[in-house]
Amino acid sequence: MESTVKITAAEVNKLRKATGAGMMDCKKALVEAQGDFDKAIEVLRKKGQKVAEKRADRDSSEGAAVAKINADQTQGVAIVLGCETDFVGKNENFLALANELAEIALNYNSKEAFLAADFGGMTVADKLTEQTGVIGEKLDITSFEKLEAPFVGSYVHINKIAALVGLSAKVDNAETLVKDVAMQVASMGATTLSYKDFDPAFVASETEARIAVIEKDNIELGRLGKTLKNVPQFISMAQLTPEVLANAEEAAKAELKAEGKPEQIWDRILPGKMDRFISDNTTLDQEQCLLDQNFIKDEKINVAKYVASYGDVEITGFKRASVG
Repeated sequence: MESTVKITAAEVNKLRKATGAGMMDCKKALVEAQGDFDKAIEVLRKKGQKVAEKRADRDSSEGAAVAKINADQTQGVAIVLGCETDFVGKNENFLALANELAEIALNYNSKEAFLAADFGGMTVADKLTEQTGVIGEKLDITSFEKLEAPFVGSYVHINKIAALVGLSAKVDNAETLVKDVAMQVASMGATTLSYKDFDPAFVASETEARIAVIEKDNIELGRLGKTLKNVPQFISMAQLTPEVLANAEEAAKAELKAEGKPEQIWDRILPGKMDRFISDNTTLDQEQCLLDQNFIKDEKINVAKYVASYGDVEITGFKRASVG
């Protein structure tokens, strides 16, 4: 039997504001709920559950990355609200939802706790289900990163990458420092802070793999009569022990002697040769270690030197959340 309850425009707009659902969906939900606001929300939630079940196997590889920092700048969170299409990911309402969720996420230390948190009388997980029905695409939190430090800052690149960086202290111009380094994290995608964090087995495996690639390339270059690539012995400072560096210095001295360079000028030449040796044999660090990467705003220095220019402060950690 058709409902005789009259649904006003004000009731429809109230439900739209609370759920983000379209006008017709809200009106139908209110009619089905006989005008009961809470029941109408439940109607929309059930619709979302049905849509979510149908789209459970869909890929939510698009979406929006956002970051939030708390009032005293000691905590930050970066999340990605995933969806199925870039069109939805750029929608203003979708971005507003992502930012609202990030504000809630700031109060939790894990994705699980965040999904169970309250969002207007329902859990965050339920809200995502509801919005799946409203939008018609699978919604999911595809990334959740939390960072705490004496001073935390962030950088978000066109809502596709969100980065957090922690400092050991709030020094002068800390806002500039932390934003610049967060921009570095977003741009260059470091995986670790320092080579000291590498697992020895990982370094050994990477060394073997990289040497194999270069040797294979050299076979082809040799066949074509072209200059062969240098095959490095090492790829990380983790491998450059004092003994290795001492041997490299002795080799450099022998080279200078063979070139006929006067011994009294060796001290001026050796530092440059050692810097070149280290640079040639730390490619893994330069790619994956934040502090060893060339600084994107001045490639003549690495990130460690840029940070040192701000005085007695260190990077304590970083996090990165990206769409896709």
